[in-house]
Amino acid sequence: MLDDTALGALRAICGDRVSVAAATLAEHAQSESLVTAGRPDAVAFPRTTAEVAALAEWSMAHRVPLIGWGAGTSLEGHALAVAGGVVVDFREMAAVLELRAEDRLVRVQPGITREALNLDLRTSGLMFPVDPGANASIGGMAATRASGTTAVRYGTMRDNVRGLEVVLAGGQVIRTGTAAPKTAAGYDLTALFVGSEGTLGLITELTLKLHGQPEAVMTAVAAFPSVGAAVDCVIATMQIGLTPARIEFLDTDTVAACNAYSGLSLPLAPQLLVEFHGHPQGLAEDVTRFRALAADFGASGLDWAERQEDRTRLWAARHAAYRAILASRPGAKAVVTDACVPISALAQAVEETRADIAASGISGPILGHVGDGNFHAILMVDPALGEEVATAKALAHRMAERSLRLGGTITGEHGVGFGKLPLMESEHGDGWQVMGTVKAALDPLNLMNPGKVVPG
Repeated sequence: MLDDTALGALRAICGDRVSVAAATLAEHAQSESLVTAGRPDAVAFPRTTAEVAALAEWSMAHRVPLIGWGAGTSLEGHALAVAGGVVVDFREMAAVLELRAEDRLVRVQPGITREALNLDLRTSGLMFPVDPGANASIGGMAATRASGTTAVRYGTMRDNVRGLEVVLAGGQVIRTGTAAPKTAAGYDLTALFVGSEGTLGLITELTLKLHGQPEAVMTAVAAFPSVGAAVDCVIATMQIGLTPARIEFLDTDTVAACNAYSGLSLPLAPQLLVEFHGHPQGLAEDVTRFRALAADFGASGLDWAERQEDRTRLWAARHAAYRAILASRPGAKAVVTDACVPISALAQAVEETRADIAASGISGPILGHVGDGNFHAILMVDPALGEEVATAKALAHRMAERSLRLGGTITGEHGVGFGKLPLMESEHGDGWQVMGTVKAALDPLNLMNPGKVVPG
């Protein structure tokens, strides 16, 4: 709890945009998953980089942690105050600052969400394609190195952030990157901060790479006779050089949940949702090739949606899959985990994970962005039943170990937070200690989002 002197100094920076109200603190102590922590001591809502820098100076003066907050959609406790402190909520910093259409760049504040950004861009002929599913904030997406449904074609946040403005511990403001398409000038500080989860500094501005809005879009949904057939179709699609904008996998349990929640009538079988972007002529060729390929793997009901409203309905259902799965067991919470493996190991990873979940006795629908080897398990538990929670956490741990054994990573897009902190040494070895050294150099008092990503 902040003393009167510290709280008074905090309010001198942000005025009435500092809250210690119980409801506000509770709002900023929640996670989208079962990962939980205590409440922060206060929440500040800055409007300028200067205010964020002043907050960082205040933090060092009073030895109080700062934790960045975007839209609160993270799954591994990234924005939770594990050691108390002040949450810096960026909702008041949500403007588009500059559009450079000729360079296909846009400069934004961190609190703007991906949907709001694309709404602003709708008449420019450009779009920001990274789509993690939730309407996340752009700053949060950069901090967690988010990806999502479109990463197979357009890349992740790592590929689409050209530069940053960052406030370091103590209040120093730095800029990374340039508007140039490439550089060979020194360390890549932009890449260092993208994915650092607020442990090295607070992002206050981003320069993003934009892409042209596609001339034509076609979406298909296809049922497969088995999980293996669906995943093998994905592998073959990528190996022959087709470049779908999205290629998503839903297992039978996920399909059933989406049907019930979103009013769909998909066959109760493993499904692929595939979308192609491009010029109409090239698109027609891609569709023809994928249709033939899917048939080779036993696909049925391969229906193509060309109308915007039909495509929107399908992708809205896919984005709602997490809520649909939660709704399938009222009162349940989810241990949500992801893994990412080389595409050649994808079928083995998914099949072994399915068998492990089936043997556990708990429900665990699987879905994911399988075009880049990334899939998710939604492990459903009654939070009051400790045995179920322990079983789910053990499953998640084995899923991470399996991914590492197959040459993959413990998380393709969810990030580390503190939920996956115990797994970091297994993936990085001595490199994890190097990350800690970088953290100590930039934040020697451990005030920037402590307890996350690096060794304690």
